[in-house]
Amino acid sequence: MTQRLLRLVLPVLLFAALVWFWEWAVAYWQVKKFVLPPPSAILAVFQSDGASLLASAGATAKTTFAAFALAAVSGIALAALFASSRLAEAMLSPYAVILQVTPVVAIAPLVVIWVGLDNAWLAVLILAWIVAFFPVLANATAGLKAADPNLRDLFRLYRATPLQTFRRLLVPSSLPYLLAGLKTAGGLALIGAVVAEFAAASGTSGGLAWRILEAGNRLQIAKMFAALILLALMGVLIYAALTFLEWLLLRRWHGEVAR
Repeated sequence: MTQRLLRLVLPVLLFAALVWFWEWAVAYWQVKKFVLPPPSAILAVFQSDGASLLASAGATAKTTFAAFALAAVSGIALAALFASSRLAEAMLSPYAVILQVTPVVAIAPLVVIWVGLDNAWLAVLILAWIVAFFPVLANATAGLKAADPNLRDLFRLYRATPLQTFRRLLVPSSLPYLLAGLKTAGGLALIGAVVAEFAAASGTSGGLAWRILEAGNRLQIAKMFAALILLALMGVLIYAALTFLEWLLLRRWHGEVAR
């Protein structure tokens, strides 16, 4: 209990110390606010522009969650296909790799043109999905192939159907891999949403990336920091939620892994 309490308290104390040092250092060395604003200036931005920043955070979160959901569903479905058919894997896996290694910034103009300028949010969603898709596919495929061969033979011996084998053997054995991929994809979905908003260069999405661009053009550095803090908090919340989901699922089948 004491160790858990320390794990919670120590990061908070370190954060408070860093904020205090930041405020003191900016005042002591007289750093200009357009170079590095003090925490008090960032707090003032939250008080004056908090509503607009939170609305932008909501727009970015909407894109992030939609991209993550699409990546999870499509990645798991394609991984199941790869695990059941080597021919399908040989045919389709190179295209999945191409999606992964192609820079989002390079294909953003094409996606915007294809979906139309009136559908800027859809373009951002597609680009964020591309970024988050591959970790789910790669980890789920590896997990589905990692089932114990002896257990596979046992299922064949008892004449289990393919669906029974999938549900009772492949899914439980792949959970650690899959959840690791989902944790990675959660952060990448947020990164992809922000990068896509930058790349699409459209204010119609109303996300935090656009607020950062707008504040940077106006040299409102404190507002940029406020938007970055919101992005960081969103990333931490996504990671914490997926970590909790991992604990819930793995404590049943993989008790040692979940600890």
